[in-house]
Amino acid sequence: MMKAKVENRKNERGFTLVETTISMVVMMVAGLAVSSLFVFSTQNNVGGNERALAMAVAQQQMEQLRSVSFDSTLLNAGTTTSTIRSSNRDYTVVKAITDDVNPDNSVKLLRRITITVTPIGGGRATWTRTPVTLVALRSTVATGSFAVQ
Repeated sequence: MMKAKVENRKNERGFTLVETTISMVVMMVAGLAVSSLFVFSTQNNVGGNERALAMAVAQQQMEQLRSVSFDSTLLNAGTTTSTIRSSNRDYTVVKAITDDVNPDNSVKLLRRITITVTPIGGGRATWTRTPVTLVALRSTVATGSFAVQ
């Protein structure tokens, strides 16, 4: 009876040490690929959030300039640079305001407002620190001929 059990076990095969090692290496490579994909995805989500916050800062700055009268000194032609802190992050804000002119160099009573917001970051990826730019045209509410020629 004992001999029959031993003969049956000779026909059974298990995994060898080499097969087990190879399968572990394959699983390790697949696991590393998935983990690097997870890190990449996390960085892109953080970067997208950073750019969304920069856009919010730019929109807030634009709304401030839209709320003042056309004759306000805040809308004088020129460029100003400032640093703003929002949501525990710092941003460089560049406001450029220019008077649009007609081909004959007469002023249109139309101003081009360009706001560029750049996140100031330490260890964040470089592409998340690219500037966000908003451009708007602002005209006076006075009556007259303001046709763009």
